[in-house]
Amino acid sequence: MASRDRNPAFSGSPIPTRAGIGLKPAHYADILNGTDNPAWFEVHPENYMCDGGPALRYLDAVRADHPLSLHGVSLSLGSATGVNRDWLAGMRRLIARYEPALVSEHLSWSAVDGVYLNDLLPLPYTEECLRVMAAHILLVQDVLGRRLLIENPSTYLTYRHSVIPEAEFLAALVWRTGCGLLVDVNNLYVNARNHGIDPVAWLRAIPPAAVGEFHLAGHAVNRHGDRDILIDDHGSPVVDAVWALYETALRVIGPRPTLIERDTNIPPFAALLREARMADEYLAVQPVEAVHG
Repeated sequence: MASRDRNPAFSGSPIPTRAGIGLKPAHYADILNGTDNPAWFEVHPENYMCDGGPALRYLDAVRADHPLSLHGVSLSLGSATGVNRDWLAGMRRLIARYEPALVSEHLSWSAVDGVYLNDLLPLPYTEECLRVMAAHILLVQDVLGRRLLIENPSTYLTYRHSVIPEAEFLAALVWRTGCGLLVDVNNLYVNARNHGIDPVAWLRAIPPAAVGEFHLAGHAVNRHGDRDILIDDHGSPVVDAVWALYETALRVIGPRPTLIERDTNIPPFAALLREARMADEYLAVQPVEAVHG
């Protein structure tokens, strides 16, 4: 039976349609000692695939009061050599322990023959690549017993032999596998500027019902020759243009749980909380519904 025909039971805490923050060790004390926290937290599971120790104790404490999302960064779904079975085993253990509301990964590849590269690399959008991605997503969903959200990547080049527009590629993955989508609004804005695509047309080309989460982040601007190249570095506040595109995404797709991402230049917790509150203001104009995985 294909995964699109399955609806795995979910027993964890649902994530409300509000803003969350990526969980960072630098903020453990603020979260556990404070009373003004966001509605939920997102976790990179690779940092917690261990048998014990302080990291899991802190995550246990955070999970006691907040729903979680697990956002993988190293599964390398696009690798022709297949997915990492050790990663899947570790993810199964985390899902059983923490019952995350959402589980997500990237439309990318990052490993060859067991050697990992320090980046999420773009894929050519071809029928062959679509078959590989779909097969890997089906496998992961079957092993985990959970629907996987797939995030749109930020890219700095395009392949001459790509024949499928990115939004159509993602829509095809949804149809073939029953997966969901995680729309990174900053990635979409970066790609629109780098490649000259229409971000609103992109939003209208994906199936809105499949979107389970939004990401918001900052980016860097690098000057190359006579043009600017935007780099998705998660190292600065969300800029006004990305907030504007987020507002458009909410109109086109509807309200979804929204994550404030910061992975470099980690600021004080209060700074991220202010951005989460801003996202909540955007979401507040729409009806609020809890989202399950």
